[in-house]
Formats: sequence, structure tokens, C-alpha cells
Amino acid sequence: MNPYNVIAPHFYDLLDDVLDNKHTHYWLKGGRGSTKSSFIGIVIPLLMMIDSQNSIHSNAVALRKVGDTLSDSVYAQILWGIEMLGVSAYWEAKVSPLKLIYTPTGQEIKFKSANNKDEHRKIKSTKFKKGFCKYVWYEELDEFFGMPEIRSINQSLLRGGTGYEAFYSYNPPKMLSSWVNGESIVERKDRLVHSSTYLDVPPKWLGEEFFVEANTLKEQDEMAYRNEYLGEATGTGGAVFANITLRKITDEEIRHFDNIADGIDFGFAVDPACYGQNHYDKTRKRLFIFNEIYQVNMSNRKLWEAIIKIKIGSSYITADSAEPKSIAELNSYGTLRVLGAKKGPDSVDYGIKWLQDLFEIIIDPERCPNTAREFKSYEYEKDKYGNFISKFPDMNNHTIDLTRYSRESDMKNTKWELSNRRVV
Repeated sequence: MNPYNVIAPHFYDLLDDVLDNKHTHYWLKGGRGSTKSSFIGIVIPLLMMIDSQNSIHSNAVALRKVGDTLSDSVYAQILWGIEMLGVSAYWEAKVSPLKLIYTPTGQEIKFKSANNKDEHRKIKSTKFKKGFCKYVWYEELDEFFGMPEIRSINQSLLRGGTGYEAFYSYNPPKMLSSWVNGESIVERKDRLVHSSTYLDVPPKWLGEEFFVEANTLKEQDEMAYRNEYLGEATGTGGAVFANITLRKITDEEIRHFDNIADGIDFGFAVDPACYGQNHYDKTRKRLFIFNEIYQVNMSNRKLWEAIIKIKIGSSYITADSAEPKSIAELNSYGTLRVLGAKKGPDSVDYGIKWLQDLFEIIIDPERCPNTAREFKSYEYEKDKYGNFISKFPDMNNHTIDLTRYSRESDMKNTKWELSNRRVV
């Protein structure tokens, strides 16, 4: 059967991309009924059968975080995909352990969980009778612990061949601070992020009752509807910055920036050393953040070297004044001009409120992935009852701090002047 006949039209371009192996990592996010998992359930056996015609003995592993969910999710989904392709006669289904075998060649699809250390070890020791693991599927990606776990699994499975493709399906968690939501905005050349909703699917595929339930929730709780059915990371209502725009800032734009400022937030073993640059359009109250260094275990010397390589223009750098020795060390190497930030009572609240009051904070997620993640996921603190309070948490805010430092001289009603600061 033609695969385009059994996937929603919204996935046609994605299928073309997958068949041409244009990316390695495919992130499919969406709400209920978006058929993202159905797409993957079709495409993995399809790719393996195409490989067999090209004398490539590829195999696949489908993963869920919890093992007892495998049979009713990824296993059943791929079985359904095989049936939709009309090739069930060529696949053998085994249940102990869960496995699908393409009988003409012996290619296998194995099903694994990653719930504890023993299961992680089993993943690392996954072997196939012939060939290599070319395809991996992470279903309900947000159930996994984060990118370190994902990287570890990929490094264990995707080796011994070429042309790998990994699929990640998930409903975006409501919490903006979820690692999945943060990672999905980090642009990578080998990653494609695809969004879909039930509105992209032919209605007859879902049935009338599905739409009744969706519309009922939309009327009763629009935020829940947007998260559950439209796949939006709506947040919990506690986002500090409602004025964030994530988009590419072009080289042409940067060439015209004439009000550039730099900031540093020091760190080493636990907290990262952070440096950033931004341009402030005073007339339109727009801040453009376009440069970033963000790294743990980075000495001041290495930080200085890194800044020299990427810094645009000759603007001075405003750094955390709690680290006078670090400021002095950076200045001792020459070239850079680093000054201590003028802090003082309420400077944190004032600086964040100044940023909140801007018409727009534009962040380039490719140039500044960590800045984008921190600004986008920063939420107010909660009290013991789970209610948001007007207090800004002092965590995961390194790039926010350095941005505050960099724009101290632009903040109104400050009682100090730039000339009063001194190079430490």
C-alpha cells in the first residue's frame, strides 16, 4: 500500500524528509488525536523494508520509560502500522520477549523500557543477529529524565552503521520548565521538530465523539484544551516573561546594531560561566539577545579566550560584582574591559521588572539556546499550597542575571552613574 494513503496530509512533507534521510532526529509533538505515533508506527517498518531492498540489514528499538506500557503502546502501534501497509504476512509477532521480525530478512524491532539501572544495562547490551540498529523511537518522551539519558541510550544503540534516524513523540508538558519544552526550542541542523494537532487529521479518522470531547473541554477550560488537544506548552500561569519571541536574528540585523551591551554571570563547577550580548532598541523598547557562552568547568582564562573569539564590537562588559577577583583576572589578560555591576537593594526585582516592561525580548534560539530556555521557562515561586507568589526564584536564571547587569545604565530611576563605577 502507498504509505501516503494511510497518513494524514499534514505528514506528507515529513515523510518525504524521513525517506530522504535529511535529518537524524525527528521530534514529533502534538496533542491528543494528532496521529503522530501512528505516523511513526507506519514509517519504521516501512523504512526497514526499503532498507532490505537495498541490501541494508537495519533493525529498530522502540522505547518507553516504563516496561508494562510497551505492549499497549509502541508494540501495538507498530503492529497497526504493519497492517495499514498491508504487509502483515511478512512480519512475525512475538510476545516473550516483545519482538517483531521481518521474515524475508530476519530484521527485528525490539521493545525496551528504561525504568531502572538493570533495564539501562539491557539497553546497552542490545544485540541483533544480523545488522545494526538504525532506528530508535522514544514514545512519551517527557517521561524520560532528560537529554543526558537520551544521549546515553542513543550512544549505546546507534552504532555500527550509517543513516540513523531517531523519532521522539510527546505531548508537550504544561510546565514551561519541563526539559522537553526547553530542549525542543534548541535548534540543531540534524533535528526537525514537527507539530501536529487533531485538526490536521481527516475527521472521519477520529470519529464524532472525539470532537465532542474536545469541544466540551474547550468550552470548560480553554487552557487545558490548548495543552491536551493543541499540544501547547501553556505554562501554569506563572511565567515571568510574557514578552519573549524566539526567532533567528540575522547577520544583517546584527550589522546594524548600534547599542550593544555585554554581561557576565560567573560560575564554575555547579553553575555555568555565562556571557551574553544584546542590542537595545530604545525607541521601540525591544531587546535583541544574539550571543552566548554557557559552560560549566570553565576557567576565567578559558572564558576570556572564548569571549575574544565571539564578541562583536568594543562594548564594555558588566559582570557580577560579587566576583571581584574574577573581574580583575579577566581585565589582567587585556583586550576586554570588564566592570562590576552596581547591585544594591531590590536590584534583582527592579532589573527583572524592567525586562518585563519591554515591548519585546527577541532571542535567537540557535545562537543562544540556553538563554532562550532560561527566559522561556522562568516562573514565579510558589507558596506551600502551590499558589504563585510575587517572588522571583534564584535558580536557572544565569542568563537573566547577566542580561540585567548588561543593561543597568539603561534602567530608569537608578541612583548611580556609569562614571561612578570602577574597573576592579
